[in-house]
Amino acid sequence: MRQYAPDMTTSFSNLQLAPALARAVAEMGYESMTPIQAQAIPVVLTGQDVMGAAQTGTGKTAAFSLPLLQRLLKHENSSTSPARHPVRALVLLPTRELADQVAQQIKQYAVHTNLRSAVVFGGMDMKPQTIELKKGVEVLVATPGRLLDHIEAKNVVLNQVEYVVLDEADRMLDIGFLPDLQRILSHLPKTRTTLLFSATFSTEIKRLAGSYLQNPVTIEVARPNETAATITQQFYSVSVDDKYNALRHLIKANGMKQAFVFCNSKLGCARLARSLERDGFRTSALHGDKSQDERLKALEGFKKGEVDLLVCTDVAARGLDIKDVPAVFNFDIPFNAEDYVHRIGRTGRAGALGHAISFVSGSDQRLVGDIEKLLKTKITLENVTVEQDRSRERREPRSDSREPRGESSRGERSESSSRPREGYASRDARPREQDSRRSREVGYVPAPRIKNDPFFDKPYEAPVRSAESAPAAPDPLRKSANIKPKRVMAALFKSTT
Repeated sequence: MRQYAPDMTTSFSNLQLAPALARAVAEMGYESMTPIQAQAIPVVLTGQDVMGAAQTGTGKTAAFSLPLLQRLLKHENSSTSPARHPVRALVLLPTRELADQVAQQIKQYAVHTNLRSAVVFGGMDMKPQTIELKKGVEVLVATPGRLLDHIEAKNVVLNQVEYVVLDEADRMLDIGFLPDLQRILSHLPKTRTTLLFSATFSTEIKRLAGSYLQNPVTIEVARPNETAATITQQFYSVSVDDKYNALRHLIKANGMKQAFVFCNSKLGCARLARSLERDGFRTSALHGDKSQDERLKALEGFKKGEVDLLVCTDVAARGLDIKDVPAVFNFDIPFNAEDYVHRIGRTGRAGALGHAISFVSGSDQRLVGDIEKLLKTKITLENVTVEQDRSRERREPRSDSREPRGESSRGERSESSSRPREGYASRDARPREQDSRRSREVGYVPAPRIKNDPFFDKPYEAPVRSAESAPAAPDPLRKSANIKPKRVMAALFKSTT
């Protein structure tokens, strides 16, 4: 956590937290509060609705978790009866990784209390989650889709919820969670405290706040959509075919040990990770087509330093808190300018220095213009000189920024589709003049076309069937082997006729 000059207004000791919470905070090394914590925690402790905006990486999780746990301590008990541990606080998040991260932090804050917490998200078996919910929990962290599954299965009851937290609310609205949110909120008591936190506030967010929050206190500790001042941003003008060489060159030239590499599509993410792994980089891919177990293992390996490059889609752009990541690469410029703010927020966290590098090709000019409007600053494109390695060119991944966006399964909508747009189906679909150009550059020779092949020139002729090979007509009186014969049943009443 970023250390600010300690004084009576920003010190955690000034909050007068319960001894159990104060002990956990001290064990985690927290001494002074960030601006969002200093302003939000006292308000949440009074029970008012809050709409908080702050830059990513400024401690929003502690800003709502600590005051919630403080107010829930009045319900603390050591009973083993599930009825004594109903759900009293609900935290909703857009992605599985973020839900798991927030749940782990809440458990650390409540480690010295008798308050129970649990997390439910998609991609995992429901049975272990059901067993944990049946035991009773006071704080439930969930993604909307999987929570609805448990509600429909009657594994969880939300009629005693006192606090609701919508974290990264703009992302949940962006990927279409509004209908699920409305269904979930309909199961909650009308009298409750609602907290809405996000790094960016849009018109839709304010409309949502007006519908479900009652006289909320708006807290904005920084200009909306502002990036952290500790992050150095660079934009390089690179052709599509040179992106991979530029990525390898900058990683080696700057001696970067770890970095996020963001792509716009699942297919492009997988291809890029495979190519980097062939070149000797310790690489893992993280995207919506990976199983949840694979995604958690990739994150854990990156946190432990076993993975150098985490190639990912926007599924990893929100809220992931991994310390001391020096750089973020935008291999593809994001379709949504706000996603750029969240992507580069994976570096420069907790006051550390970070470096954000983006590759801009000719078709990305409009997307760069959207980022300029959002950040209200002029972006200067730089040139990078890389030595071309023609022997690698055939297997270098191309940018997949032209692929359309799509959705994945329920519970978590994906950031882009892996199906290419018509006209860009594969490398084999390129115009023939490009094939001839590549043959001159790298010695690539396309397969020769066979002319005047009679198999393709003659019209289709149906095969002639002989009388012996023709299938016999079905017998209408023949019964199917799957039809069971009727059982003879004794008549209850005899006929009088």
